[in-house]
Amino acid sequence: MRIFLAGATGAIGRRLTPLLLAAGHDVTGTTRSVDKAGELKARGIEPAVVDAFDRDALLHAAVRARPEIVIHQLTDLPQVFDPARRTEILTRNARLRREGTASLMAAARASGCRRIIAQSLAFIYATGPEPHLETDALASAEGEGRDAINARGVRALEEAVLNAPGIEGIALRYGLLYGPGTWFAGPTGPVPLHVDAAARAAFLALSRGSPGIYNIADDCGAVSIEKARKGLGFDPTFRLEAALN
Repeated sequence: MRIFLAGATGAIGRRLTPLLLAAGHDVTGTTRSVDKAGELKARGIEPAVVDAFDRDALLHAAVRARPEIVIHQLTDLPQVFDPARRTEILTRNARLRREGTASLMAAARASGCRRIIAQSLAFIYATGPEPHLETDALASAEGEGRDAINARGVRALEEAVLNAPGIEGIALRYGLLYGPGTWFAGPTGPVPLHVDAAARAAFLALSRGSPGIYNIADDCGAVSIEKARKGLGFDPTFRLEAALN
């Protein structure tokens, strides 16, 4: 299949591209960096150097790629986590979820793709009985707290992805990532997720799963992953090196 991967050089994008290429897919991947474009090219990915906030450039890149499926792994996060800048980081990333997703959805519609798979969050459910199901309420989007900032970004992203006419929208609510290329070496927080399992979930959603929302996390008890197990064949123990060797 022809795939347009927005965020190909991010933490999940780097772990997802080997799976896509090994399966024989034709991948166009976006990056904001000219230097990273060369890296993508060397790995067999057609690079598209665009900023997600530049709607016209993103639309042009997607139309040129003619994807059957768009994968939204865009983030605006520093390589190294600085707790002192947490609110600033979350605010910037939430803006990308709102405005960048709107631009990407316009590009997806213009390109004629049939399905979009997007990165969302599984650790912003409102307080209540666990494990949380996908139908449970999210944290309030009111105020300037961290949960509210995340909730505003997630609500905008999921509304755009799940309600696009003529496009099958899948929102993968990821836990807090750990593993290669992330901020954390091991499981962190109440809803952890290994980056390789996150990438595998996006890969599975290429051809599996009805449109909708799926919790994607370690089997931690905080959120239910049964829908993803049944609908996508998701396995939180998946690791990239074991699969490719």
